[in-house]
This record gives sequence, C-alpha cells and structure tokens, in this order.
Amino acid sequence: MGACVSIQTADFDLSAEVASLRSGDPAVGAVASFVGTVRDRNDGQGVAEMELEHYPGMTERAVEAMVDEARRRFEIRAVRVIHRVGRLVPGDQIVLVAVTSAHRGQAFQACEFLMDYLKTQAPFWKKELTPQGARWVDARVSDDQALARWGIRAENA
Repeated sequence: MGACVSIQTADFDLSAEVASLRSGDPAVGAVASFVGTVRDRNDGQGVAEMELEHYPGMTERAVEAMVDEARRRFEIRAVRVIHRVGRLVPGDQIVLVAVTSAHRGQAFQACEFLMDYLKTQAPFWKKELTPQGARWVDARVSDDQALARWGIRAENA
C-alpha cells in the first residue's frame, strides 16, 4: 500500500504502471487512472512545444504531501503519480495519476482530487512555444475552482 511519486523526463507505460500498482494486492477492487497529454492549442493559440521546470526534491515532497492528504480523505490502497518535465510536444503524455481502492467511488474521487491538486499546487513552471513566441502559463481560474470544491483554497489565488 505504498505511494510512488516520480518526476521524470522519460515517458511512461500506463499498462505497466497499473499492473505494478495492483500487483500482489487481492483487496483491490478498483483502479482509477488519469493520463494528461500535451495539446496543440491553449487559450486559442497554437502550441508547438512546452517545457516544464521544477525544483528537484521540493517538487517530489510537495506531491508526496498531496498523496498523504488523499490518503487521509479517501479509502485508497496504492497511488502512482508520474509527472514529466523537460521539453514536450503535442501528443506527449505529461502526467499519470493512478489510484487503487476496494471500491470505485473512492478510487475515482482520490484520482480527481490528486489531479485538481496537481494542477494548482504542485511546484511546476510551464512555458509554451507558440507562433507568437514563448510564454509562461499560469494556473487557470477553473483549476482553482476545481480545487475549492475539496475545501482547499489555492495558494496562488
């Protein structure tokens, strides 16, 4: 029933990650997962590539704290969070959140909670390369509102 957080440049294999997450735990009745990918458009502009930066060590600790909070709120068995950094292009996988639980409701809720938290509170910095030039991207108000439904006020709001 461990949590595993990876911040990495390498891509990931969803099937392998889920198989590893549920391996050896016969109490698992549900696996919920989310895979985020890089889009080719953002805010009406084309995106040729994006670059994600982070502070090694600090980012992992922040995401691990999010997982700890999910464990307090939901009856979950195991969690796997992978967030890629570095240069990414449209179509690339960027984030994986996978959660196991005895029941689907807890797995779905924990997965969504973790994604809402990641979108607003994890210390990542995202720069997009558009036809108009490079730009840094802030969290959206809708992301902050998604986090607020869990009773958490975004620190950047």
